[in-house]
Amino acid sequence: MPGKKAAGNEYSCAIEKSQNGKYNVRVRASFDRTCDSQTGPWSIHLYFLASSFNGAMKKLEESLQVLQKNEEKLRFWGVERTDDPSFAGELVREFGLRLDRRRDFPRKVAEILVSPDKHVPASQLAQIRRALADSVAQERFIYRAALAGD
Repeated sequence: MPGKKAAGNEYSCAIEKSQNGKYNVRVRASFDRTCDSQTGPWSIHLYFLASSFNGAMKKLEESLQVLQKNEEKLRFWGVERTDDPSFAGELVREFGLRLDRRRDFPRKVAEILVSPDKHVPASQLAQIRRALADSVAQERFIYRAALAGD
């Protein structure tokens, strides 16, 4: 069926290297499962910083597993949109993540679709790692080319 995506949790991941050398990893998680007839799909946008690419990939793997495992707990904030904005921040901070309030998202992303209640497969994690490594390498090449042009 063209245009119809399979049911599951979709994760869009992007990585950027900041001027101070930190890796900024951003995750947009879209949860497709509905828990009752009144709630539909919902999403949450998160980020974290890491000092190395390998550290960023390890933290990303852990973060995706945490998001899968804690979907129901996170849904409370994602669907109910509590009046206390610090609640969501506290909830994701206990997982080492922060809410990402930025509207823009990098163009170079790695996306995966995972069935609810399943672990993120290692094969998909390897694909994400390759795609994000390519995006960082390309970013480095563009930066060097810009410097050479000055």
